[in-house]
Amino acid sequence: MIKIYFFLLLAGILAGVGYAAKYYYDTTQATIAVLRENNAQLEVAVDIANESLELVQTENKKYAELNNALQNKLQRAEAYSDELRGKFANLDLVLEAFKDAESLEGKMNGATAKLWREFMVNTGNTNTYPKPQWLLDMEAARDKNRSGDEGGEVTSTDSVETETATVN
Repeated sequence: MIKIYFFLLLAGILAGVGYAAKYYYDTTQATIAVLRENNAQLEVAVDIANESLELVQTENKKYAELNNALQNKLQRAEAYSDELRGKFANLDLVLEAFKDAESLEGKMNGATAKLWREFMVNTGNTNTYPKPQWLLDMEAARDKNRSGDEGGEVTSTDSVETETATVN
């Protein structure tokens, strides 16, 4: 009878060890499956992060190039601004207005109209606007003076320069 009890005890121990091994195997396989799924998700996340990083680096290069171009344009605009300041410093508008107010008015109105047309073109406006009638009249008078009088006063309205040639 002791042999039977011993045999039952041994069978119980073996069954317990077998159940423990099966439990360990099942939990280990479940853990491996979860880890495999997490690894796949992490690989996808890393791929997305790498693509995003490459996109950001590409855009940074593009923005750096655009920034350099904008900086160059700013430097040219500042140089032009300095040039205009120098011209305005040497220009006595009050004296010129007393000498020939109508001519000065035409030059300033023409330069302003030209500036507005250029401003509209530079800001993406592709419409063409006709010149105002008063400006067309001034240009016609200027052209008439140029063809009839070589020494007449030139009142250019298409230039930002305000120089005039006087009659001798």
